[in-house]
Amino acid sequence: MKLRKVTAASAAVFALALTATACGGDDSDNSGSSSGGGDKIKIGIKYDQPGLGLKEPGGTFAGFDVDVATYVAKELGYEPNQIEWVETKSADRENALERGDVKFIAATYSITDERKEKVDFAGPYLLAHQDLLVKKDADITKATDLNDKKLCSVVGSTSAQNVKKDFAPDAQLTERGGYSECLSALQSGAVDALTTDDSILAGYAAQDQYKGKFKLAGLKLSNENYGIGVKKGDTETVNKINDALEKMVSDKSWDKAVEANFGPAEYKNEPAPQIGNIVK
Repeated sequence: MKLRKVTAASAAVFALALTATACGGDDSDNSGSSSGGGDKIKIGIKYDQPGLGLKEPGGTFAGFDVDVATYVAKELGYEPNQIEWVETKSADRENALERGDVKFIAATYSITDERKEKVDFAGPYLLAHQDLLVKKDADITKATDLNDKKLCSVVGSTSAQNVKKDFAPDAQLTERGGYSECLSALQSGAVDALTTDDSILAGYAAQDQYKGKFKLAGLKLSNENYGIGVKKGDTETVNKINDALEKMVSDKSWDKAVEANFGPAEYKNEPAPQIGNIVK
């Protein structure tokens, strides 16, 4: 009887150890809660981008960026219920990282030389292209058609400036706080076009209430390499995230996330980019 009691106790300890390992308690790779500073990890996303980062009516979150961030967090040692999603609008992303409001940001965050002076990037994890969203019956078929027309984008985004600088210097730029505000302005006729990345525009155009009302112009005005933003100097986290992204591609989770989030909009995505390969 004494031997049986010892065996049962040992089995209980072994089962407990397995449970801890399954929850990300492996200290050997130092990627558990120690890298996130506690039992929770704060991740910056957008709240108003269907298909990428969207806060749904029930309080849940969905989109490609959400799926990528959830996968990365898992590799860092965090379960989905340990993630605290933080809204990070375009104009506040660098500040949010500098203040330590979030551990990392996955929010359609294009890697640029200017931004790399303020933050570090892992990735890229998606190559998108700047495009235009216009009304279904609009006669805007090329960027130069925007001269003397009203163009909307969001504060902090580089998209509208790219159009004015390279294609339509006489476009009338209107900046709003979020893409949903630009979309409302486009629907009402207050602006003639909304510009940002094709991945974002496709998400909006695919929503039930907008189907058949808008169209993508189909232009590739720029290459947008989406990266995961990390506080400047945090090389350890950047390396861990890059490892997670490579694993996500290799085990086909990346492909599944693309299909789940962009498939309904028939979005023609580029293949998964290689880590560190920035397409100019």
